[in-house]
Amino acid sequence: MSVTDEKIMLTSFNEAQARRALDLAREALDIEGEAIRKLSARLDRDDSVPRAVALMMACKGRVVVSGMGKSGHIGRKIAATLASTGTPALFLHPGEAAHGDLGMVTSQDVLIAISYSGESSELAIVIPAVKRMNVPVIAMTGKPESSLALAADVHLDVAVEKEACPLNLAPTASTTATLALGDALAVALLELRGFKPDDFARSHPGGALGRRLLTHVRDVMRSGAAVPTVKPDALLTDALLEISHKGMGMTAIVDDAGRPVGVFTDGDLRRLIEKVQDFSKLAIRDVMHPNPRRVHPEQLAVDAVAVMEEFRINQMLVTDADGVLVGALHIHDLTRAKVI
Repeated sequence: MSVTDEKIMLTSFNEAQARRALDLAREALDIEGEAIRKLSARLDRDDSVPRAVALMMACKGRVVVSGMGKSGHIGRKIAATLASTGTPALFLHPGEAAHGDLGMVTSQDVLIAISYSGESSELAIVIPAVKRMNVPVIAMTGKPESSLALAADVHLDVAVEKEACPLNLAPTASTTATLALGDALAVALLELRGFKPDDFARSHPGGALGRRLLTHVRDVMRSGAAVPTVKPDALLTDALLEISHKGMGMTAIVDDAGRPVGVFTDGDLRRLIEKVQDFSKLAIRDVMHPNPRRVHPEQLAVDAVAVMEEFRINQMLVTDADGVLVGALHIHDLTRAKVI
């Protein structure tokens, strides 16, 4: 906080107000936490959750989520969570649905309709239309006797004793409970569908997990002329030139068939200087490390990272199924690709 910001706070917000703000914040969190705990405790009251999950599991199309106002904001989040965890989903604004967007819904879909009162006029227009299409309706309301709850195939009760709002008016605890139940449905579906980290990565290619699980060695390795190589009978001085020109801090030593038989790194050179004063006539075969660590181009890049970390090395060779050198990896390549 800057000095100016601190002065503004001190002049406009006294100590008593600060304490009251903390008390109100804790009270709101306690009310919302209690709402979720009570929602969890009453899930065994009926079979509505298993029935809702079964409907979504059997859905051949998409789960369409709809709600107005704050319920709509929660609905967007539920649809996004479902879509990112293996259940195709979209959000449908109920107001726009009545003016053409209902065409997004097909007879293969399932509708989740959200309205705490269960009497949303916008949803009241949508529900009969989707029912005529034989679309199953899952309602999330706080009023089991409401019009929406009674019209639905499955009703999920998200009732709360009170809102966190001191006036008991602004949707707070009720929207939190609804969102939490939406997350619970998504998690149940994720597990039952056998959704794996690889599946999650495919729907999150721009995220850190996507990069880690979708990036293969072939995607980040250096190949062709960028890979430093020398033959076993090359002089050490020639190998050093190759290391310098290619900028990988190492060179592979390959036989006539292109298979690596050794590796020599900057670190090996430093250790060699401590022991040998004149190495102008040394052959690289005499000072190389035989049987270097290697990975295959189809392996995940994170597998290469694991090997590098285990053996504390910064470079690795990449060989194909026949053991022929096809590339090389430097730890910096993996860093640039944001694999690590």
